Amino acid sequence: MEPITIVVICLALVVCAYMAWNIGANDVANAMGTSVGSRALTLKQAVIIAAIFEFAGAFFAGDAVTDTVRKGILVIDFDQEGGVSQKISQDIAFGFIAAMMAAATWLTIATRFGLPVSTTHSIIGGIIGVGLVLEVDHETDYINWEKV
Repeated sequence: MEPITIVVICLALVVCAYMAWNIGANDVANAMGTSVGSRALTLKQAVIIAAIFEFAGAFFAGDAVTDTVRKGILVIDFDQEGGVSQKISQDIAFGFIAAMMAAATWLTIATRFGLPVSTTHSIIGGIIGVGLVLEVDHETDYINWEKV
C-alpha cells in the first residue's frame, strides 16, 4: 500500500470519528433531552438507548442518505474510458475529508452555541464546496444541481 493511501485512510478515520462525535452531540439532545429533563430516563439510560437506536438507524436506514451523498451530488464517472486521473482521485479523497472536517467544525461551533443545525445539510454543503473547487480546478461539471 502506498504511503499516501495510508495517510488518506488514517486522516479519514480521525475526521469521521470527529464527525460522529459531533452528530451525537448535536442530534441526541433532540431525541433524548425531554426524556432526561422529565426524569423519565436517567442520563445513563438515555445514552445507552440513544447509542443503540442511533446505530440501528444508521445501519438499517442510512443507505438512502449515503447513496445520495456518495453518488447523487457529485457526478464523477469512474468507469469512463481511461478512468479518472490520479490527480482527480486524490483531489476527491482530500476534498471529501475537507468537507467532512468543515461540517464537523461547523457542528462543533453550532452545538457549542446551541444553534439548531442539520448534520445532513452541513455535509451536503461541504460536498457542494468540494464540487465547486473540482469544477474550477478541472474545468468540468461535477455537481448534479438537479439532485441538490
